[in-house]
Amino acid sequence: MNNIEIEIQVNIENSKPLIEFLEKNAEFKLEEHQIDEYFSPAHRDFVAVRPVNEWLRLRNSNGKYSINYKNWHREKDGKSHYCDEYETEIKNFAQFKNILNILNFKSLVKVDKVRKIWTYKNYEIAVDSVKGLGDFVEIEYIGKNEKVNPREITGEMIKFLKNIGCGKIKRNYVGYPFQLLFPSEVKLEEQ
Repeated sequence: MNNIEIEIQVNIENSKPLIEFLEKNAEFKLEEHQIDEYFSPAHRDFVAVRPVNEWLRLRNSNGKYSINYKNWHREKDGKSHYCDEYETEIKNFAQFKNILNILNFKSLVKVDKVRKIWTYKNYEIAVDSVKGLGDFVEIEYIGKNEKVNPREITGEMIKFLKNIGCGKIKRNYVGYPFQLLFPSEVKLEEQ
């Protein structure tokens, strides 16, 4: 599924059953400290639109650098189940930031998190501890079938968490940068 990402980001009431399940049944990939810095071009203010559909992110992940652009596809109710995603490595992080500054991109917010990642069947499951926000879970579809229905896949992800016994599940449709930038506008939706 080139350049398409199907994922959910949720706050769960109890992560213990999930962690125990992953430790027994999934393949642990890694733990990393990620610092994500989000930018917006001066000529097109990404955060002026509600809900925010576009994000441009620079990531420092344990000293490995990348750039990522996402454009979320929203339904009439403002919810999204997938986005277009373009990502590549950066060799010289400082120079790349200089390029963004010269092109008049402004830094919006930094998201500082520790991420633990497992793979289980067709999912990559990340447990995030986000500075200033708390603990979240991201589940991304990594299956090879390109003819999947994003809404059905995200529904299966929620069902997976409920079956494990994580308690209340609150879906975050706006992402970490929005939560940090506009906390008074954030309403996580119980699933």
